[in-house]
Parts: sequence; C-alpha cells; structure tokens
Amino acid sequence: MSTTAESTSADAALGVGAWLHGVAREVDPQTLGGITGMDGTPVRAVRAAGLVAVVSSAPLTEYGEEPLRRNLEDLAWLERAARAHHAVVDALSRAGAVVPARLATVHRDDERVARVLTERRAELTATLARLTGREEWGVKGYVVPGATPRTEEPVGGGGAGAAYLRRRRAQLTAREEGQRIAAEASSAVHTALAGYAVAARRHAPQDRRLSGAATAMVLNGAYLVDRAALDGFAALVGELAERHPELRLELTGPWPPYSFVAEPSADPVPADPVRGESTHAEPTHAEPARGEPV
Repeated sequence: MSTTAESTSADAALGVGAWLHGVAREVDPQTLGGITGMDGTPVRAVRAAGLVAVVSSAPLTEYGEEPLRRNLEDLAWLERAARAHHAVVDALSRAGAVVPARLATVHRDDERVARVLTERRAELTATLARLTGREEWGVKGYVVPGATPRTEEPVGGGGAGAAYLRRRRAQLTAREEGQRIAAEASSAVHTALAGYAVAARRHAPQDRRLSGAATAMVLNGAYLVDRAALDGFAALVGELAERHPELRLELTGPWPPYSFVAEPSADPVPADPVRGESTHAEPTHAEPARGEPV
C-alpha cells in the first residue's frame, strides 16, 4: 500500500488527523489541486488496494473525539463543516464515480485510512461499479393549497355554539381529506419515479424551517438515475406534476450519491479513537451532507 508524500506521520505527530471525504478508483491530480478541505488546506490522496481515498487535514484540537462531539452539537459549526465536506465530495463526483464518506469521519492518520481501503476493497469496488455512469437526483413534493376538494360548510340549527362546532368539524374533515390526498399523490409519484430509476430512497420530509417552503413537504425522494436516461426522468417528473396538481414537484441535482451507499456491517476501524461520525445533516441546497458512511 502507498500514500502521498504529504500525509502520514508528520501530521500525526503534530496532532493532525485525516478527515475522509470519499473513495474513488482514481483521481486526477489536477482535480485535487483545485480543492480545499476542512482546514482550508489542499486535500490529498491516500492510495491503497487499487483505490484512492481523498482526505484533508483535520487538527485534532477541533476534530479529535471530544472536541468533535461538542462541535457536532453546534449547528453553525455543523453547517460550515457540512458545506466544506460537500464541496469536496461534489467536485469528486463531477470527475467520476465516488463513494461519499459520512460527515465527520476522522481517522488518526493516513495509514489508518489506507487500512480501511485494503480491508473493504471488495465492498468499495462493487459500490463504485454500481455508481459509475449514474447520478443522484432529488424530487421534493409540496402541498398546493386549494388543489384538494373543500368540504361545504354544513347548515343546521342549534345556535351559535352548534354552528361553531359544525364549522370546526368541517374544517378538520377538509384538512384530513387534504392530507390523505396529498399522501396518496406523493406515494404515487414516488412509485412512478422509483420504477424509472435504478434505485430510489424516500427520506423523511423536511420541516418548513429547513425547507424554506411556504407549504408542507410530503415527498423527499432520492433517485439514482443513469446519465443516459436523465432526459426521460426529467420528463416523467413533468408529467407527474401535471397528473397531480395537488403537489408542487421540485427536481434538484445532480448530487453525489449520498443516498445510495450501503451502511457497513461493522466499524472498519474499531480501535481508532478519533473516528467520529454523525448522522447526515440535511444540506442547504439543500443536500450537502445527506449521506451514509463510506
């Protein structure tokens, strides 16, 4: 196994770990030359077992086990880290297939990163083969107010109190009906898109505070699509939007394939004291760090 000259023991001796961004078959040095990592320094390649891991220097005073645990509770820090991590993964994905690493995967040194490549060579190679020539696209569906049937206000006697109760009951019935229709429409849309894509995942809808949308999100889907089939996929999204006016569909991408990297069966470096992991943070494209661990 081999690593680049900049890596290894010198950084470790200075208390600098290796933040893992992703794994590829090969990476053009010119691609790496234009990318900066977590600490604002150039990223570097760690090569082993016919694979390349792209890492950046991560001072352990900020990215070590204890400080990392604290920082992951700081939303401002987490957003900055997610954006920096995603910028590297995005640049790599535009150059070829890449297996993104989970946000905040930090190793003590490059030798440990190389060991992961060696131990998981078969798994990573198979994943890269599955991702080659494909991209992740997102489709979000938002409720369109007024596009669902409204319940007529009931009539009847009984005075002001009874009339108020009837109005409230009618409002609740209309709301429940609208939610049911939107849920059914979102399921139909996801089923159609999943049938066209190579693979599909349905994530939990984002809260309005995160999505920034005026209405509720009922679909947050991710789809792995062959590049050659992208025009057809986009056309299908348009057709489904016309077929389901109760939803506003939004197509986003391409994104690195965060949603289509399988969870490992076990921690590849169980003895590594600096390997920190967080659950994916929903990005701000909003998808910079939506992902699974490498």
